[in-house]
Amino acid sequence: MEITITNILVGITCLVSFYALNNRAFFDQLKHHPYQESRTGEYYRWLTSGFLHGSLGHLIINMYVLYTFGNFVESLYGQLFGDIWGKNLFLLMYLFTVVVADIPTFLKHRDNPRFASIGASGATSGIVLIFCLVDPWQMFLFPPVPAVVFAILYLGYSTYASMQAKSGGIDHDAHLWGAICGLAFTIAIKPSLLTLFYDRLIADFPF
Repeated sequence: MEITITNILVGITCLVSFYALNNRAFFDQLKHHPYQESRTGEYYRWLTSGFLHGSLGHLIINMYVLYTFGNFVESLYGQLFGDIWGKNLFLLMYLFTVVVADIPTFLKHRDNPRFASIGASGATSGIVLIFCLVDPWQMFLFPPVPAVVFAILYLGYSTYASMQAKSGGIDHDAHLWGAICGLAFTIAIKPSLLTLFYDRLIADFPF
């Protein structure tokens, strides 16, 4: 397996997640828990919670998405900024997105001792949206729709779900703001990607 920032992140996340699944005290110390954070200042949890997962299935899904789309986006960053700068910026984008994805739920649930969340879904959402920006008409396997349609549906559903009183144990706010953060970070450091998106959206329109 090629040594990339993406593959290193997958490896670290798997190791931390496996260990945490078998060590409840370690798990509780690293999870995103707004009530605890607001009272103790343990804001490091905004980062560490992105390396935890609640089950093997949860971990596999997120790591499959990170491995598949992350290597594509990391390669894109390398093409845009050079190998070294590209890898550094990709890592910065990933970690920044992990942190930012937790801020909305911190603000919403800091007085709710029952709320906690974990997972890399905020960051992986950002990575998937970056892919959609660069290759808007690429077909997804699931759901079987073009990337640009998936992006619209994903943002729409995440917005709707984040407004509901019951989340079903899913941190939809992290999904939404992680997706927005990853996309905004990438456009901010390379605004010409918006022109590329528009050109590909028009030139490659399949109908």
